[in-house]
Amino acid sequence: MITINHLSHEFEIGKNGRKTIFPVLKGVSLQVRKGEIVTIVGRSGSGKSTLLNLVSGFIRPKQGEIIINGVQTSTLNEAKFADFRIQQLGFIFQSFQLIPSMTACQNIELPLILKGVNEGERRVRTKEILDMVGLADYQDHYPGELSGGQQQRVSIARALIGRPPIILADEPTGSLDSDTEEELLTFIKKLNKDFGLTFLIITHDDKVANIGHRTIELIDGRVVEGAVAYEA
Repeated sequence: MITINHLSHEFEIGKNGRKTIFPVLKGVSLQVRKGEIVTIVGRSGSGKSTLLNLVSGFIRPKQGEIIINGVQTSTLNEAKFADFRIQQLGFIFQSFQLIPSMTACQNIELPLILKGVNEGERRVRTKEILDMVGLADYQDHYPGELSGGQQQRVSIARALIGRPPIILADEPTGSLDSDTEEELLTFIKKLNKDFGLTFLIITHDDKVANIGHRTIELIDGRVVEGAVAYEA
């Protein structure tokens, strides 16, 4: 599903000829197979969040290639990548990224509006996904009226509503208490088992890392040899 070949990236800081180069990723190569949960671990500054942003297309690599579902996304322009992203990728964020002025239902159906899905189908699919994540009774609640766990479930429902084959998650349990974290991890494993969804998850949390079929460690922008740790 995801193939990364010799991926390198750096950031330039400064102006007026006084630029400092900060290498972040250094020749990273890895694969995520269809139906896998792969977790990426590493200390702050190891490059794991940059890697996720490159895969999602929010930033472009300086060198190397990224192939997602057979498409070399590193050559797509912004408009084509935006269309590709809507069809192929769902996102779960640590901070939920919900729109506070919209209800749970409205937040969830937003990707369908962007895809041009008609109102009748949006209603049917939103109801189905609300039932799936256990929030049917909270569809008219605003994010500020929901617990952290409920907000994250809305975020997951929004990620799933467009039926993407791949879910990218950035520290998905970082804002949750331990009980809610356990509940969410169980739910991710269920989604993977029941629907064959592929997950690429960035984390510093051992509990999250342990749900992966494979865990890959980054140190100083490089994949650690033999760092395919846990087998689920």
